[in-house]
Amino acid sequence: MKNIYFLLFLGLLNLTAFAQQKPQYTQYIFNNYLINPAISGIENYIDVKAGYRNQWTGLEGAPVTSYFSIHGPIGKSDMSSSVTSFGGQENNPLSRSYVPNYQASSPHHGIGLFGVFDKAGPINWMDINATYAYHLGISAKTNLSVGIAAGISRMAIDRSKLRFNDERSDPILDDNIEQQLKPDLAAGIWFYGPLYFIGLSGQQLLPQNSGNDSPSTGLKQVPHFFMTAGYKFFATEDIAAVPSVILRKVRATSNAIDFNMKLSFRDRFWLGGGYRNKDSFSALAGFYFSNFVNLSYSYDFTVSELANTSKGTHEFVIGFLLDNTYKVICPQRNW
Repeated sequence: MKNIYFLLFLGLLNLTAFAQQKPQYTQYIFNNYLINPAISGIENYIDVKAGYRNQWTGLEGAPVTSYFSIHGPIGKSDMSSSVTSFGGQENNPLSRSYVPNYQASSPHHGIGLFGVFDKAGPINWMDINATYAYHLGISAKTNLSVGIAAGISRMAIDRSKLRFNDERSDPILDDNIEQQLKPDLAAGIWFYGPLYFIGLSGQQLLPQNSGNDSPSTGLKQVPHFFMTAGYKFFATEDIAAVPSVILRKVRATSNAIDFNMKLSFRDRFWLGGGYRNKDSFSALAGFYFSNFVNLSYSYDFTVSELANTSKGTHEFVIGFLLDNTYKVICPQRNW
């Protein structure tokens, strides 16, 4: 018998013939940028975020994910009529009064950079991508952005954590593949207005084999596809409800779908809950401390078979608003 690291190693990789799978995020609505490069430069400020996700705590070798991201607009107009700007420091972006005055975006660009670092047992993944997006208004209250991300993806196996009760080699490791570095490509589109957003994106669009034709040993990337949508409802002048959904499709695996409900209270804090099919329920909360920093936290209650050994999943995200000309606190486009 092999130790739990190796069992987890086999379980993760055999799902898609040793295909690299992207991490999942409970707080996707707080940073859709990691999923869709078309969001690059969507706000009026430079958006910086760092996140940490400890999945299935209590289970040895369970996935741990951390990331950073930074993106902002270029070639924009600093005017209150622009989708990437505000009417002034005292304007509340959640207010109903903003909706009738909303104007679609004047054309502008967005650029950014993000890195994702994922560890599961002896397996380590790293993705570093630069992003570009172009935003424009296609009607009085409708905006469209298209984006692309390009970078590198690295997968490595820590053989020191693979231990055997006998000295025989496992055929899965016969090729002595310890790490691979590959190009990475993603693309997306994002429709948005004052009350809604709809996004479509694809990641790992350059699938490659390791150079070995054996399907049992090939380490490769497989495409991931995402559909994201959300809508804002006003309960009162200062309380907005934002239901959202994300559908994830990866070849050779079942579809994963998350439902989420977020209640925003003016521009200071929000509460929410979610459900991931056949996996977990989640509770979320976020605080906008100032026009410079915000923090959010989520906890997943596992309902799958792992519930007997897992103590749930913790996820933290901290955000910074740089070059925040209008001193806004609450994000306007991602709510």
